[in-house]
Amino acid sequence: MCLTLTAGISLGVQIHQSPSAVIRNTGDNVQLVCTHGQSDYRVMLWYQQSPGDKALKLIGYGYTQFKNDRFKSGFQAVRSKEKQSSLTITNVQTKDEAVYLCAASLHTYFGKGTKLTVLEKDKEITEPTVEVLRPSPTECRNEQRNKTLVCVATGFYPDHVSISWQISGVGVTKGVATDEAAQWMPGKTFYQITSRLKVSEEDWYNPKNQFNCTVNFYNGNDTVPYTDSIRGEGIVFIVKSCIYGAFVVFLVWKLQVCSTQCSM
Repeated sequence: MCLTLTAGISLGVQIHQSPSAVIRNTGDNVQLVCTHGQSDYRVMLWYQQSPGDKALKLIGYGYTQFKNDRFKSGFQAVRSKEKQSSLTITNVQTKDEAVYLCAASLHTYFGKGTKLTVLEKDKEITEPTVEVLRPSPTECRNEQRNKTLVCVATGFYPDHVSISWQISGVGVTKGVATDEAAQWMPGKTFYQITSRLKVSEEDWYNPKNQFNCTVNFYNGNDTVPYTDSIRGEGIVFIVKSCIYGAFVVFLVWKLQVCSTQCSM
């Protein structure tokens, strides 16, 4: 089935879905709510999008009243009002982790979705550690004159995170490249995600500039920001660094020459 996703608001149609994220323990029940503003949209539908899967799976649908035999096992829906529907997921398991989307009318208008995470046994919610890394020393010789800052968020569970960058308090999106999803670190029982910010040489060599990376982490109750920052480097420091680098290269070459001569 080919579906056209129009999330949130389109052509005056408003689909509101809440909450936007949910974290639950195994065996809990979860309730999601969807409302819209069109009285002539009598059919409402619920879909499931599993992690890493772009396809939407239809959970069930209903008209004025839902018939739960139209829903998959473990899911119950109620049409409490003409423009409102609630979906209950009973006895949630890790297999139920997904983004759940509500739709109204002919599958066209969707809510923004609810991300459900089911905590694994013996795992606790853990906040991220955030660090901004300076550009690589090799970029001192970068002919394109761009510098790349890297923001690393690690040690967190579950993976409800988003990343944003600011330069001296002003949000930036140009030059930002963030991993599509947090990566599970095998054997370490936590997630990690990185984001890269490419800035001009002029911006980086301005010591007045402060580069902030903010990682917003949802802990099941609130979305909490975790931030790290670094300042741009002064040109004097850069020149010294380059001179020092050249000195190290010269010293290594000198030792190699000495070693060759001494062995003759």
